[in-house]
Amino acid sequence: MTEAEALENKQQQRKSSNGDVLPESAREDAFDHTYKEKEGPKPPRIIVWKNVILMTLLHIGAFYGVFVVPSASRLTLLWSVLCFLISALGVTAGAHRLWSHRSYKATLPLKIFLGVANSMAFQNDIFEWARDHRVHHKYSETDADPHNAVRGFFFAHIGWLLVRKHPDVIEKGRKLELTDLLADKVVMFQRKHYKLSVLVMCFFIPTIVPWYLWGESLWVAYFVPTLLRYTLVLNATWLVNSAAHMWGNRPYDKNINPRENKFVTFSAIGEGFHNYHHTFPYDYATSEFGCKLNLTTCFIDFMCFLGLAKDRKKVSRQLPLSHPDSQQLPITCQQYGKQSFCPVGR
Repeated sequence: MTEAEALENKQQQRKSSNGDVLPESAREDAFDHTYKEKEGPKPPRIIVWKNVILMTLLHIGAFYGVFVVPSASRLTLLWSVLCFLISALGVTAGAHRLWSHRSYKATLPLKIFLGVANSMAFQNDIFEWARDHRVHHKYSETDADPHNAVRGFFFAHIGWLLVRKHPDVIEKGRKLELTDLLADKVVMFQRKHYKLSVLVMCFFIPTIVPWYLWGESLWVAYFVPTLLRYTLVLNATWLVNSAAHMWGNRPYDKNINPRENKFVTFSAIGEGFHNYHHTFPYDYATSEFGCKLNLTTCFIDFMCFLGLAKDRKKVSRQLPLSHPDSQQLPITCQQYGKQSFCPVGR
């Protein structure tokens, strides 16, 4: 363990002024250096044909939706953008930063909003999403990673949803400590009523609102703010698993695959600072730059301003400015409000 790693571990065990950064042993999103892939041939790849057919039909419908866009009214287009942002926040601010990483705390009204938004995104319920994401961080780029980018762009992007999970993914997922998710009433309520919530929030509401409120045709309302919007949110999320693990720079830790990718940052409303995020998964902003190009961080900060969120966890100014093996020169701490972000490699 390097001196930087030792300092980071000590910092993670301290109580910061912005919330408790959990000890390494209690953080299920911390990379497990002890895991070793099993030797011998890999298990056979079993295709889930139902998922293949559904994803193919969805993308055909979304592709057709692109040609329907010129027929949509301005209000419908604005509604589509709004649905995209709500859906994305349900994933980024909700399932990802709140429930997977516990990087800030949310009040019940905000949790309910994020739970509803997550159903609009339709990417598995919060419990399953957070469990798989913790496995991803704990065993990144190994057989136990649900969307192991070492297996190629297509697999990391969508292919992992079209085949049965590797046995190690299932095994490691079952061993995670998930009591915080099981004790969360919003998470469990959404999980219990997930299918109905998806039908209402992902398909019914986006289609009916434009038709009912300003007379948009059901055809346009279904293909643009519903199918096209849903598919775009899916692919924006998947790019974090694929593109952000393959293309971009690695200023914080050059020994891991995740990269800083501006296109992914834009499309996934702030989730493309991926080298930083895998180095400091507990940082609520997923970046040292605060709100810059990071709509999700802006949203969380605004919720804190309204009193709906609190205890944002941040990288401490006490950490060294750069990792000894960094590819770049030491990076100056970026002032953000009263806090400083001082990047350091793992």
